Amino acid sequence: MGIPELPVPDGLVLRPFRGVRFAVEDPAKVTSPPYDLISDTDVDALLRLHPNNVVRLILPCSHPTNSSPATRTTEPTTQATDATVQAPDLTAGTTDRGAAAAGPAAVPLETRYADARDTLRAWLEAGILVPDEEPALYVYEQSGPDVLQRGLIGDVGLADPGQHIILPHEDVMPGPVADRLALMSTTQANLEPIFLLYEGGDGATTRLVDEVATKRHPVVTAHTEDGLTHRLWAITDKTQIARINADLHDRQALIADGHHRYATYRVLQRQERATRRHHQQQDTHQPPRTDHPKHDDTEHPEQGGPAPAGGLAAPWDFGLALLVDSTAYPPDLKAIHRVIPGLPLAEATAKARGAWQVHEFDDLNEGLAALESAQEPAFLLADESGAHLLTNPDPVQLGGAMPPDHSERWNSLNTSVLTEFVLPKVWGMRDDEQTVWIVHHDTHAAVRLATRTGGTAVLLKPLAVDDVLAVAAGGERVPRKSTSFGPKPRTGLVLRTFAID
Repeated sequence: MGIPELPVPDGLVLRPFRGVRFAVEDPAKVTSPPYDLISDTDVDALLRLHPNNVVRLILPCSHPTNSSPATRTTEPTTQATDATVQAPDLTAGTTDRGAAAAGPAAVPLETRYADARDTLRAWLEAGILVPDEEPALYVYEQSGPDVLQRGLIGDVGLADPGQHIILPHEDVMPGPVADRLALMSTTQANLEPIFLLYEGGDGATTRLVDEVATKRHPVVTAHTEDGLTHRLWAITDKTQIARINADLHDRQALIADGHHRYATYRVLQRQERATRRHHQQQDTHQPPRTDHPKHDDTEHPEQGGPAPAGGLAAPWDFGLALLVDSTAYPPDLKAIHRVIPGLPLAEATAKARGAWQVHEFDDLNEGLAALESAQEPAFLLADESGAHLLTNPDPVQLGGAMPPDHSERWNSLNTSVLTEFVLPKVWGMRDDEQTVWIVHHDTHAAVRLATRTGGTAVLLKPLAVDDVLAVAAGGERVPRKSTSFGPKPRTGLVLRTFAID
């Protein structure tokens, strides 16, 4: 059961807001990648670009100038050329970016993010950040070699997954949700948008987005070091905004990137409403209500009594989001590879022979070509000595390992087979952050990491977008770190604060 006072949107809602933007000569220099793709080395590089880079707001404790070593966030992420490698810091016992540091030196998350709050206020007072005069929906375009994506940035109405309006496809972990909750509640702001996909079908929204991007002058143009050009336009006309929301109302949106932030939006909504309700009751000398049922602070469905969409009035009833028509602008869905440190390639291959056909390759590129053409499920095991392709699993062993309470499509995903069959049944291990390390996109980075740790790289093909959509529509979640949708929105082009919104 949900909290009856929580407003529930009756459809997909994208509300205009007064964007807060940097007033600097080169806006590219104050932007950053999403927070969870940034290493300590990246933080230093971003701050060398500009001392007011947005990374000071989204990761204020990741730089030595912002806090003492005793209170800095432990950093589990190292960056490899064009990939993100997520490997745990075994001295800290955590892989959550921004999770509380282990040991007596750890400080409350709210204390850490007080620095971000104070910096945000100072930049607003100094005119480094300036709010737009009118509420707007922002057309956002990313373009570059073989890249063109357009969408809308706005305040998305927060819907429970059980309503099938906004569909998650991955589970969330409590550490990152607690971290982002501390940041959002302390700063009273949404500093970077989540990434949503919907099937627009050449609707009014898509046509207007393209018209604005091709015929109007942008309010922001930024050329970032990754070779992409980012442009932003503001739509303030109320008639056009109404037309957009009429078109979006009956559509569904898939969370492509930002599951933890969306879960945080919903926790923050409950937290803020509960706080204000308590204050109101104290002001009127009314005893606090005790008849509210308990609720889950992640993303599990709530079936509370719906309130009309018009009840969505408070800023925390919305979250900052980029909404992209996947029909007009198909996303780039890349693979996320695994590294099993301490599991030598020879041992991994030997154990796999009892359940898989194994094909050996001396050259990694030959193995990757074979993986590309192989029928799923298939995996390429590799280190710098060679590669071994796993194909055609024993159907009896595979069938016995896959959970019967999941759909056939879910059980056919390569990440599902890896999580439920290869790791626990073939190799006798759990799929957790300490045992299985993550490498985004870059096969060579995964192989180097496997070699350096005396382990095995498990290289996968990316999931199909249709499979992810179907699994999410059926109410299921893919295993952790199954998808990497792109191009992801750049952080720092437009921010949202609750006081200005």
